[in-house]
Amino acid sequence: MRRIIGVNTWVWTSPLDDDSLAELAAKAAGMGFGAIELPIETPGDWSPDAAADVLREHRLAPVVIGAMGPGRNLIAAPGSEIVATQNYLVHCLGVAERLGSRVVAGPFTAATGRTWRMDAEERAARYRELQGSLGPVVRAAERSGIRLAIEPLNRYETSLVNTVEQALEALGPLLGPGLGLALDSYHLNIEEQRVGDAIRLAGEHLAYVQVCGNDRGAVGDDHIDWPAFLDALDDVGYSGPLGLESFTGDNDTIAVAASVWRPLAASQDELAARSIRYLTALQDEREQR
Repeated sequence: MRRIIGVNTWVWTSPLDDDSLAELAAKAAGMGFGAIELPIETPGDWSPDAAADVLREHRLAPVVIGAMGPGRNLIAAPGSEIVATQNYLVHCLGVAERLGSRVVAGPFTAATGRTWRMDAEERAARYRELQGSLGPVVRAAERSGIRLAIEPLNRYETSLVNTVEQALEALGPLLGPGLGLALDSYHLNIEEQRVGDAIRLAGEHLAYVQVCGNDRGAVGDDHIDWPAFLDALDDVGYSGPLGLESFTGDNDTIAVAASVWRPLAASQDELAARSIRYLTALQDEREQR
């Protein structure tokens, strides 16, 4: 199965704004990407109306990405903070509806980087709390015809949902047309014993896929078995984009948040170009079998 390849604007900049979106959309299209991930760090950073025009001009499919920065929590937080986070997610759904994005993807549980120890009883309680907080957002997604896609993160970025098995336990009653999973090769490589098995476990609930090298660098310059990765996606019938997500080290905030302590390629353009060349060649090779 051939999938379009997308790229996150975080490869080059943060936060996104109207000027950088216009520049990066042209760059991404010129490199051959067919989709672009648009992070909403703070509502109002960029205009959905302007973005719609830019993406139409460059024939790029939109994917809306949410960011769980400090103070965005759906569990173990004051009620006002949970409501504000719910409102933020509903805003992201509205932007997705305006742009025509079929998913809103991100680690929509607690602020990224927030970790603490939990015994089995507390974990079960937090999962119930998460389901309660997510319920209204999932229903809003269903009404909009958009699927919220929640991403398990590695153990250093969250202690709540690290694996596909945990995600299915945490989200089970809500999974369906309005809620699925977003899987990222970087986190899968850290947390799953067998990446292909984890993808297959997600099954019909797999709503979005992000990729990068195991070191957050270029796809194909790393030790991940990418043919096997694509085989697993074929097995579950995933036909959506493969979104390249990496991060620039030139922005202090995003470099610290993503632990980008050294260059991951000769340049960010090179990281993106090497990734799409590898994935395109791999898909070409698979089609010729």
